[in-house]
Amino acid sequence: MTMDTKNGSGRTAGRGIGLAAVRGLALALISLPGAVLCFCLSLVSIALIPIGVGIVTTPYALTGVRAFANSRRVLAAEWGGVRIPAAYRPLPKDANPWARTFGMLRDPATWRDLRWLPVDMTAGFVTALLPAVLLLYPLEGFALALGLWRVFPDGYWYGFVPVTGQASAFGAAALGLVLLFLAHFLTPRLLGVHFRLTRAVLGSDQGELAERVRVLTETRRDAVDASAAELRRIERDLHDGAQARLVAVGMDLGTIEALLDKDPARARELIAQARKSSVEALTELRELVRGIHPPVLAERGLGDAVRALALRLPVATEVSVELPGRAGAPVESAAYFAVSEVLTNAVKHSGADRIWIDLHRADGMLRATVTDNGKGGAVIGAGSGLAGVERRLGTFDGVLAVSSPAGGPTMVTMEIPCA
Repeated sequence: MTMDTKNGSGRTAGRGIGLAAVRGLALALISLPGAVLCFCLSLVSIALIPIGVGIVTTPYALTGVRAFANSRRVLAAEWGGVRIPAAYRPLPKDANPWARTFGMLRDPATWRDLRWLPVDMTAGFVTALLPAVLLLYPLEGFALALGLWRVFPDGYWYGFVPVTGQASAFGAAALGLVLLFLAHFLTPRLLGVHFRLTRAVLGSDQGELAERVRVLTETRRDAVDASAAELRRIERDLHDGAQARLVAVGMDLGTIEALLDKDPARARELIAQARKSSVEALTELRELVRGIHPPVLAERGLGDAVRALALRLPVATEVSVELPGRAGAPVESAAYFAVSEVLTNAVKHSGADRIWIDLHRADGMLRATVTDNGKGGAVIGAGSGLAGVERRLGTFDGVLAVSSPAGGPTMVTMEIPCA
């Protein structure tokens, strides 16, 4: 019973060593030519981008690199129990070759793949081949002991053993036996080293992912808080403004109905008062709607909405707009209200008599810059309007940068990713 158990364990260990060696040899035979081919094609394709050919070929080359890397991820999980998550940014299905090329080149995962290829064709090749070498090389030592040494009349080196006769051939067999003993322990581990090396180079930075999750959690919380505050503001404005005026109009109409026959003069006064209250209620509703989403923004886009905003400022303002097409409605809304908040701060606190607004799109970013010639000293701090702008932009992965030395000028730059 005990002997059968030991024999079964030995057979299992032998199969494990043999399987690791076969898998390592297969990986070595695949990794070297595959990595060399993918690396060379990618470099040539990227180098041809300036002349236009690479715009067409690069997406195909990089797609091949991703397929090669993903196949290694699958083998790492199935053969080594090492999971290497893929973190590629999605590309629009209808993207043209230009958008696909530069979308893939802006993806950090693409550059991780390209850095991994030279590692895979060198250190990866060696670590994949070693399990097979440790298992097969001892067989050569045994073959030398069985008489293969006679084929080499001038002698033969087996490892560090010079084989010149039968005695030294037995020494080679002894060395082969030691190597086979080491292979029993090292072969499966060496295959694991290969996959862990792959994960170290090909895997995404966990610290970066953790920081990304933290930022997204904070921006989500800020977005929820901002939405709740906006809803409370709308409710308060409706309750204290338009709703109160409409209630008053309703009461006036009831009084007018009772006074039409008894006191026509008083009824006419109340009619005029009700008309005035209804006009004021309508004005407040329009202002409220403009504060939620300005009609000019929905109808004519961000550029004209910011121009309309500048016309209402008490400070001379110049607006420069270079926006080919329109961004998504949420992005336009976020940019509009961010610019509006920055302009409000400039008018209230900077003491400027001139403001410049620049809107343009570059490198997949919507960039808005507001510059004033005021006294400077603006900072992003708790309780400041700029802190609120930063939270608003953070919801869209946007950034806010402020340059405001004492004495001015102040330049506030906002960037929001947009397709």
